[in-house]
Amino acid sequence: MMDSPFQSVLAARALLGECPVWAGDEGVLYWVDIEAPSLNRFDPSSGKNSVYPMPENIGCFGRREQGGFIAGLRSGLWLLDKQARPIECLARPVADTSISRFNDGRVDPWGRFWAGTIHEPRDAPLASLYLVGTDLGHERLAGEVLVSNGVAFSPDRRWAYHSDTPNHVIYRYPLKPETGEILGPREVFHRFPFGNGRPDGAAVDSEGYYWSALFEGGRVVRLSAEGEIVAEYPVPARCPTMCAFGGCDQCPPWPPCRGTRGLSAIREYLRHARRCSRMPRTAVRRLRPARFNDATGVHHAQSSGQGFAAPTVPDRR
Repeated sequence: MMDSPFQSVLAARALLGECPVWAGDEGVLYWVDIEAPSLNRFDPSSGKNSVYPMPENIGCFGRREQGGFIAGLRSGLWLLDKQARPIECLARPVADTSISRFNDGRVDPWGRFWAGTIHEPRDAPLASLYLVGTDLGHERLAGEVLVSNGVAFSPDRRWAYHSDTPNHVIYRYPLKPETGEILGPREVFHRFPFGNGRPDGAAVDSEGYYWSALFEGGRVVRLSAEGEIVAEYPVPARCPTMCAFGGCDQCPPWPPCRGTRGLSAIREYLRHARRCSRMPRTAVRRLRPARFNDATGVHHAQSSGQGFAAPTVPDRR
């Protein structure tokens, strides 16, 4: 294996680490272990990883403007409180949760939550991509995929990206920058050859380049806005799942970002190595992760009638 620029920062021993989200205001990295299942909060300044058990598989999440989270669980799309406890189910669009669940997702620049599903048998293109709006309504955006992954958005707000991992393809959708409305059908952004890794989770940097973690490919690739691979970074594990950019938003505890004026550090989640790694510095600026902006946050934060029965979640305080 080629020398890797990534360095291990957490021996997480995750069963399936995914969905890293950097919280600049807290100086921490949130991430999920789908199979544990748990939502995690890693503080790089102390090295502490706080684990918040979930009552079922959690595939993805986003932070809410009002506090707490929105998440894609096996059973559906849920609001979580500040202690990561499920408090309200927004939708249950998956017909058979014994073979399908929510997988990859991300909050878009307009404060909405995109979340896709995985059809676990992988024998038919039955997975879908959904959108939860700021009014808490939901709609199905796309289907005809095996495993929904790689959701990300261009910094000019003109493109949404989405991958189908087993089919080795990344798609993109044209968007109306002012509203996020999808303006046309999906088009192929990049198709990878079979046998050398397949596109899993992803992130976009401030220059509009798309970074894709190649599962079973042992590397992260950087693609231009034209879909051309311009750089490859080997990872010290066979199965990276997703990457994210981190740096300080008035929070200096993360050493690689001190004195770099917001230059990014990239974290990579590794399934088989079961650890979290970082690339100390890259020469691009990161995009600050958006937060889910539901206007009725106060009402729903107080709701408990549809929550799970007493999930065990440690007090974050």
